[in-house]
Amino acid sequence: MEIKDAKTYRDSIVAMLEAEKLPVSDLPGNLDNFLVALENDEVIGAAGLEIYDNYGLLRSLAVKPAFGSRGVAGNLLKEIENTAGNKGLTAMYLLTETAPDYFRKKNYKVVSRAEVPMEIQQSSEFSYACPQSAIVMKKTL
Repeated sequence: MEIKDAKTYRDSIVAMLEAEKLPVSDLPGNLDNFLVALENDEVIGAAGLEIYDNYGLLRSLAVKPAFGSRGVAGNLLKEIENTAGNKGLTAMYLLTETAPDYFRKKNYKVVSRAEVPMEIQQSSEFSYACPQSAIVMKKTL
C-alpha cells in the first residue's frame, strides 16, 4: 500500500465516497490536503483535511470494503493528523454516523456541536452536507 497526494485521483475518490454514501457535492475542487491509499495503482482509500484557522476538519475517510481490515484507514488517519500537526493546527474535528467507536480508539472524544469552533460550524460539511444526527468528535493535537 502506498499513500499519495489525491489531486489526480478525483474521479476514483468520488466514486468510492458515493459507494460509501459519503458527501461529495462539497469536495474542494483542487483536493488540497487530501490523500489516497493505493494498491497496484487502484484507489483503495481516501481521507481529507479541511483547514479552518487553527483547526482541522477530517472528512471523507473511506476505505473500499475489500480492504477494510488491513489498516488502510489507520494509515490515512495518521498521515492526515501528521499533516495537521505540521501545519500547526491545534485540534481535529470530524462528523460520523457510522464509526464513533473506531475514532474513540484513535483518541477522538465526542463533543457537542456547541463546542465546535465557529469556523468549522460554518463549513459546508458541518452546516449542510452531514445530517444533524451525525456525532461530532474532537482530538487535540
